[in-house]
Amino acid sequence: MNQLEQYFEQNQQRLMHKYQHYFDIYDRYFSRFRNRPITIVEIGVSHGGSLQMWKEYFGPQATIWGIDIDPRCKTMEEENIHVLIGSQEDPAFLKTVYEQTGPIDILIDDGGHTQEQQRISFEHLFQHIQPNGVYLCEDTHTSYWNIYGGGHKRQGSFTEYAKNLIDLINAHHSEQASLQVTEFTKTANTIHFYDSVIVIEKTPRPAPKPKMTGKPSFDATPSKKNLVEKLEMHFLLKTNKILQMMGLRGFAINRMIDLCSKK
Repeated sequence: MNQLEQYFEQNQQRLMHKYQHYFDIYDRYFSRFRNRPITIVEIGVSHGGSLQMWKEYFGPQATIWGIDIDPRCKTMEEENIHVLIGSQEDPAFLKTVYEQTGPIDILIDDGGHTQEQQRISFEHLFQHIQPNGVYLCEDTHTSYWNIYGGGHKRQGSFTEYAKNLIDLINAHHSEQASLQVTEFTKTANTIHFYDSVIVIEKTPRPAPKPKMTGKPSFDATPSKKNLVEKLEMHFLLKTNKILQMMGLRGFAINRMIDLCSKK
């Protein structure tokens, strides 16, 4: 049991509600920030219990900001804890968040949990996460709940939205115009999917470059392909591009790789 879970189990202060498997996830990504001068933003204050937990966990150098649409949450403020009142799906309000908090080291979205709220918050606030910072969205099981605008593989759910971010992380390798390098490609290093939690770690990332070291174990001199091999590879590449446009699976991949390796 880590210190966050211990705090939760022994909590006699403000009310909070968590799934118990969250604590290991929190500790995995947040422990390196402890006892450092950092800024934490949590969307969703409710009774204020988790804000107090973060204050205890991260230590006296941390500045903690809560965001909630309920004006009563303003009363949760105390030393090193500030509360902003506004809607997480209001772009104008989200702009004022960064103006007040400055660069953010950790953002936790535990707000209203609708698909639009999660998406809009991410699109407006991820850019303000510090290099080597963390964006964590929890309770993403609402991506599967109709009442929150979700559903299995439903277009527009935050989980489906986040799956597309995997493509963007790999965009440097894309051969298709439909997948281009974006600012997200250049700044996001990893995406982790857990039960009800999605974590994105932000690290500046240049285009990857392959590198070879060591001595060859056999003759690696490139050989010239004969005309038949060239025609075969051309046919396979064209065929697979057509299949891709039709939304069908490719084929003869092993043969294509074998031909390409003979360059």
